[in-house]
Order: sequence, then C-alpha cells, then structure tokens
Amino acid sequence: MVRAWIALAFIAVAGADDAHCSGTDGLDDPPAVSMLQTEMRVDRSSSKVKKGTRHMTKEHTKKHKATASDIGIWGAVALALLASAGFASSTLKRGEPSSLAKYVAEFIGTFMLIFSVGCNVLVGDKTWGVTSIACTLMVSIYALGGISGANFNPAVSIALGLAKKLPWVDVSIYICVQLAAGILAGLSYAVLLGDTFNLKPAEGFSLFEAGLAELLYTFMLTFVVLNTAASKQHGGKDQFYGLAIGFTVVAGGYGAGSISGGCFNPAVALGIDSSSMAMGFGNCFVYWIFEIVGCAIAALCFRECRPGDFEESASITFAGKLLSEFLGTYMLVLTVGLNVLNESKAGVFSIASALMCMIFALGSVSGAHFNPAVTMAIACAGRDIISMSEACLYICVQVLGGISAAFTYALMMHGKTVPLAPKIGAGEALAGEFLFTFLLSYVVLCVATVKDSPLTQYFGLAIGATVIAGGYAIGSLSGGSLNPAVSAGLAVSDFSMNGGPLEHFFTYSAVELMGGMVAAGIFHVTHEHEYSKANFKGGEGGIEGEVAKALAS
Repeated sequence: MVRAWIALAFIAVAGADDAHCSGTDGLDDPPAVSMLQTEMRVDRSSSKVKKGTRHMTKEHTKKHKATASDIGIWGAVALALLASAGFASSTLKRGEPSSLAKYVAEFIGTFMLIFSVGCNVLVGDKTWGVTSIACTLMVSIYALGGISGANFNPAVSIALGLAKKLPWVDVSIYICVQLAAGILAGLSYAVLLGDTFNLKPAEGFSLFEAGLAELLYTFMLTFVVLNTAASKQHGGKDQFYGLAIGFTVVAGGYGAGSISGGCFNPAVALGIDSSSMAMGFGNCFVYWIFEIVGCAIAALCFRECRPGDFEESASITFAGKLLSEFLGTYMLVLTVGLNVLNESKAGVFSIASALMCMIFALGSVSGAHFNPAVTMAIACAGRDIISMSEACLYICVQVLGGISAAFTYALMMHGKTVPLAPKIGAGEALAGEFLFTFLLSYVVLCVATVKDSPLTQYFGLAIGATVIAGGYAIGSLSGGSLNPAVSAGLAVSDFSMNGGPLEHFFTYSAVELMGGMVAAGIFHVTHEHEYSKANFKGGEGGIEGEVAKALAS
C-alpha cells in the first residue's frame, strides 16, 4: 500500500518539477469558448454563431501558459490530497489487499478523463470533442468499474454515499484522489500543450445560468449512475452501464456545454480552474455548489423511483413510475431545446443520447416511455401491459415534463424559445412526423415489450437510434419532434414567451399519436404469437416488468 501511495505522490512532485521548464506569466482572459464545444464565438455585429478554426484577435494570439508558481502550488495541493487519502486509507482495518487498487483506479480514470477534456478543448476536433470525452469516460468505466466502481467524479461518489451504496470513508478518500488527479491532469495538459483555458460561463451567460446547466446535467449523470450501476436491479448484472453513463456527457456536453463549458464534475472544474489560475481562479467553487446540489437531487429521486433499494419489502409505486416518466421526458426536452438554441453541430446525436441514457436508467421502473405516442402504442397493443387510465396519467405527466423543460431552457437562454412549425410544407412535415413516430413506437414495442426480446441489454440503444434516424431524415422538414411531449414543450413555451403559433402543436400531436396507434396495429400482425394464451401477460408487471424479465434472462 505504501509503495503505491508513494508512486502517486511521485506523479504530483513530477508535475511540479515540470514547471521549471514550461511556465510563463499569465495573460488576460482568452475569447469566450465553450470548454467542450471549442472553436465557437459570437459575432455581435451579425448575431451569427461562427464555428471553425478559432478566430483570435491580435491581443490574444499568445498562448496562455500556466506559470511555474501555479504549477508548484497546485502540485503541492495535489500531493497533500493524496497524502490525506493515504492517511485515511491506512486507518481502515479491512484486511482487503484490493483497497489501494480502488484508489489507484480512481486516480487513473479521473486523470485520463480530465486530460482528455484539456486536449479536446485546446487541440481537438471542434465537432467530435465532446464525443471523445464521453468515450474516454465510457471505456475507463468498463476497464475499471470492477476495481473501484469507476466513479471518477466527486459528485458521483457523494451521490453513492447519499444512496448508501458507498461507505462515507471511501467517499472521502475517493474525493481526495479524484481532486488530486484533476489538478495533475490540468497541469499536465497545460505543460504538454503550452496552453490552457479558464473556467467561466460562455460569453453572455451568468454564473447562475452556467450553474443551472451544471446542476441539471450533473443530476442526469449521477442519476444514471445510481440506476444503471448501483441499483439492485442492474448493479453488477448488466453491461450497458458504461454506455449509459458515458453518453450522458454527449447529452449534456453539446447543449449545456455552450453555456457552462459542460464540466458536470467537481474534479474537472478544479482541474481546469487550477491550471489557469493566472487568468482568474474561484469559479470552480460556484460550479461545485450546483454540481453537489444536482447529485443530492439525484439521490432523492433515486430513492423515490427505487424504494426497494432502501427497504427489502418495498416495491416500485405508481407515483414512482410517474416521477420516472416526468424526469425522463424533462431531460429529453431540455436537451432538445439547448441543442437547437445553441446551434449544436451534433444536436440530433446529443438528443438521442439523452433518450438512450434515461431509458437505460428508468426502463425497469416505468418502462421509460417519455413519449405520449409510445404510451398510446403500448396501450393499444394490448396484453394488459398498461391500462388506458394509467396511460392517460403517463401522458399528462409526460406533457408536464416537456413543458417544464421548455420553460427551463428558455430561462437559461434569456427567453429564447424553439418554434414548432414546418420547415418547408405542412404536408411533408406531418408525413415525416407520422412515419418516424411510427418507427420509434414500433421499435419500442418490438424490443422492450415482447416476452423474448431480441435485445436483452441494448434496447435503449435501439430506441435512441431511431431518433438519429428520424432527426437527420426529416429534421429539415418538420424539426423532428416525433413526440407530442416535445411538441407541447416547444409550442407552449414559444407561444407564452414570444407569441409563436400554437396550432401546430395540435396537428403535430395528432399525427404523432396516430403513428403510435398504427405501430400497435402493425405489431398485432407481425407479433401474433405475443397474443397466444401462453404468452399473454395478464397484467403482471407492465413494460417495466418485461424489461426487467428480459434483463434477468
């Protein structure tokens, strides 16, 4: 144990020594750039967003290097954090030789995540940088999840502590190691690339707006972790946890990243802020507050959605199912609005990722419909999976979640809303909405409600991919809503705040619901065996029960 802690301490000292050959005095703040969607700036004279090679004015042509003193100071802080973690771990009497392996795994995973953030912001691809970071997180989770649980994020560790999934002693040690890794990763990319960037809201946004973005997507990230990797239903049993957790970064990074930079992780915030201390320091603490609040809300919602994780005799309540539908629809519509308003180049991919991640998290709670058309399809397909009265309540909650999310993104975007209207002609738009809502609903019926599902692990990926299919295919015709809750959120917020048309909500929703009902009719034909006496469900558990049974098998 001592030798490994010495090894980690050596990394901290080496990072400080590197300062003598790389540090220079800091410069003024660079032009505002999103940390996860780099190369973006706003031309105020034309009000157009320019994306591409970073345009720097003459006063910003020099690189913003970390100073020698900054590297020395933060190297010492990292060393102190590692020493604290080492001391705390030495007091444990567990008799577990693998305890130190957990802390080393947390260090490696967190270091690589934050080093990837720095490289992608400074020299990475302007479109796929967020995906690169998400993949770094995903592969590290799959590589090290069996060692430490692959937290790599103090907010995740705190959420696990609040949910009684991780002892608080381990939480404290993990946090020390993660923060030290964040500091050293920030210093490392600053030294390697001879450049750094500051932690601050994007130009035109306040700390509150950036903090709200951090809160919401830190909530999403930690909530997905709790449900897919730590719940009794899925923890240690299923394989989709890494995909679901990693791609919450795709969901949040492309939309909210243009507001806050998209940290969703106190170690990321500290790593960035400490490496750019000469340009200003302290925003990381504001980010921390919002991120910790987000993870605390996630733990509370996890308790409501999965009471059986806290009491052996407890089971999922209908109120928990309704909360599940609200949360999933809320995060989906929020991601839609932020990506559209921030003109994300990978908006459809981000929206599909949000849907996929929340389906993986909540499929075994409520069935993860998040769409009135899907709920209508399941109700019309019969088999007593969901009653019509329950379906009506699902739809009401979904619409409420969509409208709430729309007003949230309007608040974050200074009152801007997304109009719901055909892009070319009404007939073409409505036909596109009908056909791809049909596809989405039909895929849900085929992979998530059948007795012998063809996808026991990656049903969420299949359903989310239909959004990619429809979004790119008909987005230029109709906007690619494919969901009456999305249509409601867009139309109601635009009508209320900017006087936009409301009538398109009714036409869009009508064809979307019709698409769901037609999907149910086709399902009757293609899956006739589902209606045989042997396969008839008889009301035992609903779609969430079928997802759970498929996973168990």
